[in-house]
Amino acid sequence: MGRPTLLLLLLLAAEGRRPRRPRCPDFCTCTKDDAMCEGAKAISRSFPSDVISLSFVKSGFAEIPKESFIHAPALHLLLFTANSFDLINEDAFLGLPHLEYLFIENNQIKSISPYAFRGLKSLIHLSLAFNDLESLPKDLFKGMEALTKVDLRGNLLNCDCKLKWLVDWMYLTNATVDQIYCSSPEQFQGKKINDLSPQSFDCITTEFASYQSLKFQSISVEAFTFGSDRYVVFAQPFIGKCSFLEWDHVEMVFRNFDDIDGTSTVICKPLIIDNQLYIIVAQLFGGSHIYKRDISDSRFIKIQDIDILKIRKPNDVETFQVDGESFFVIADSSKAGSTTVYKWNGNGFYSHQSLHPWYRDTDVEYLDISGKPHLILSSSSQRPVVYQWNKGAKQFERRTDIPEMEDVYAVKHFKVKAELYICLTRFIGDSNVMSWDGSMFHELQTMPSRGSMVFQPFTVGAWQYAILGSDYSFTQVYHWDAKKGQFVHFQELNIQSPRAFCPVSIDNREFLLASSFKGNTKIYEHLIIDLSN
Repeated sequence: MGRPTLLLLLLLAAEGRRPRRPRCPDFCTCTKDDAMCEGAKAISRSFPSDVISLSFVKSGFAEIPKESFIHAPALHLLLFTANSFDLINEDAFLGLPHLEYLFIENNQIKSISPYAFRGLKSLIHLSLAFNDLESLPKDLFKGMEALTKVDLRGNLLNCDCKLKWLVDWMYLTNATVDQIYCSSPEQFQGKKINDLSPQSFDCITTEFASYQSLKFQSISVEAFTFGSDRYVVFAQPFIGKCSFLEWDHVEMVFRNFDDIDGTSTVICKPLIIDNQLYIIVAQLFGGSHIYKRDISDSRFIKIQDIDILKIRKPNDVETFQVDGESFFVIADSSKAGSTTVYKWNGNGFYSHQSLHPWYRDTDVEYLDISGKPHLILSSSSQRPVVYQWNKGAKQFERRTDIPEMEDVYAVKHFKVKAELYICLTRFIGDSNVMSWDGSMFHELQTMPSRGSMVFQPFTVGAWQYAILGSDYSFTQVYHWDAKKGQFVHFQELNIQSPRAFCPVSIDNREFLLASSFKGNTKIYEHLIIDLSN
């Protein structure tokens, strides 16, 4: 074999070892640096590796899958227009470290994965214009620090809390964003998103979520702090017991602490005087009593009986202080009993004042009206009566009643920015919210009552709520709408025959305790939810 022949064979062998340049995929036209595909049924993975510009027009594929262009790492420009795909998957453009321009325009995109653009650290121009996008996943542009231009025009963007992140991002980014508009909700319809601020969105809401179920029935619940610990106490009428629970900081549940045994117990009211804990135990039978906590012996001991001639059928107990002196009042619902105020004298409690007898009072509420102590008594036989404290006589005197409010079972008060309101409970008919105008109460709002024995306002953090119990239906939770100046419906809770509710704050967590006359006593956790997440 001569030298020319040998040299030719070596050259042919070397040529055979070189990797072949991939041929241009079907439906595509390729030059040295560019490729354009029209009507492609799928995204090919056989483009030349050194192609720097790639376009897809009128394609038939339904999505951009993960790592679709990992075999074309030299891409600087990628364009999709007039295609029918509606989804961009996670890591769709991974492996494109040099991509600077990405145009995804005039397609039918409805959904983008939160991590669709992950890895595009060199991208400077992104267009998602004229698609069918109603929202964008939070932090879609995270890690794309090189962006200088974003085009989102022509999408039907819903400017709800899910899009708040975009407004936040637009405030912080150096990229230019073309003018875009909200298509919904109604309050923002037609407004420029570029003109919105993060404060335009109200994205914090709350929820009462079931947390713990206690396997006993109860008719009242109270929370109190004694020493440095937080406790709750339930009155269990069927077994005649005050059940005290404490918070387990390890297991994060309420656990048994102690009991006071009795007969037909309806109220267990804590009262702390000079760092000493007293419990007023109101009972339907066997008389009512006062106990104190013996710290040295870790038990409750009875120190006093309450006059059985005045208190025959207790229905409610309120504790309060006037001019530094401690009192409690018991509403008596028997025909022969009398609602009575008791005062602490340093050694025990003695009868200070009997309010109207024979009226079968079902509830008593202590409140401050215009800087003066007041009581409101609810009764099955008359309209709620308002009593005012006479500082000279050191007694309560009848001031007025609440007109046109017959058959009110209970009255509970609350304040919003120093404005005084009351919730009036009716078993059947309408329960009411009333406001104080400086001289009398006026009706503000009505809520349908279906077997309601409790309509209780309470606050949790910055939120004002009212909860309307029902023996025949779901319990309704309302929250205060500051703009409307009234309660709006918020949530339903499934509680059998609720009788009392009590908010408790422990370990930076908020709970709502619900006594149930016919089912398990329930504990709900108050959750704060950010709708923009």
